[in-house]
Order: sequence, then structure tokens, then C-alpha cells
Amino acid sequence: MSRIESKLQSLGLVLPPPLAMPPGLALPFPWVRVLGRRALISGHGPQAPDGRIAQPCGKVGAQLSVEQGYEAARLTALAILANLQRAIGDLDRVTAWVRVFGMVNAAPGFNRTPAVINGFSDLILQLYGPEAGAHARSAIGVAELPFDIPVEIEGEVEIDV
Repeated sequence: MSRIESKLQSLGLVLPPPLAMPPGLALPFPWVRVLGRRALISGHGPQAPDGRIAQPCGKVGAQLSVEQGYEAARLTALAILANLQRAIGDLDRVTAWVRVFGMVNAAPGFNRTPAVINGFSDLILQLYGPEAGAHARSAIGVAELPFDIPVEIEGEVEIDV
């Protein structure tokens, strides 16, 4: 078992299976694209342990609290890690989290997007430590996200070849 898998297990966290796509939806792109030492991560949303889109959905600052948004961002980190593992085989191959772009399905006037996306960043830092886990990051509010998910996160990591 890899170091990262051991940490996930010790935290009681499980990586979800591939996303159960809504009927009639096909995505014409990979979740993770590996190019040399870079792995580019497409936008992910929160997934439940069974692979479905995690609930609750809605706008943070209206239907969801900051804490619920934080948890959605944490679940999104697990979805990203699961697809990253499927793409590169071993999560220990990640040598650096380079960049993260977080989008929050925000109610009008909601401006605490960094606090929501911290759910992602805090877990990555806990798993990878301050050296490999540190990343450049943006956290913005948007009017809508697919399927009314509360957060969508994309990023880039450096990997061992």
C-alpha cells in the first residue's frame, strides 16, 4: 500500500469509483491527461462513495452553508485523487501539487469562496505535506455549475516518470 493510500485509510477516507454519469451524458475528454511529468486534471465535482454526484447540491450561501461547501470541496479532492490514481497508478508518484482552480456555485453576494475551497487544500496538504502539497490556487464564485454541484475543481500536478 502506498504512503498516500495509508494516510487515506488512517483518516477513514475511501476513494470513489468512476463517476456514474447521468443518463445521456458522454464526456469527450479524459479526467486526467498525462504529458511527461505533468498531469492535467479536468474539472471535478464532489462524489459520493458509490460514485454518484454527492448531495446536497445547490448554491453556497443560499441552499448550502460554508461548512457544507467545505465538505463538498473535500469530497471533490477524493474524486480527483481517485481519477489521478487510475491515470498514474500510484498516488505517491505525485511530487508536487502545482496549481488548483476552484469554482464555487455561489449565491449572489457570497464572497467566502476561499473558505469553501479550503476543504480541498486542507486535505491535500494533510496527505502530501507542506512541500509537495503546497499549490498555487484561485477560488472564485460562479453563477452556475453543472448539475447544480456546489464546487468544481481542476488542477495540475507534477509526477515522477
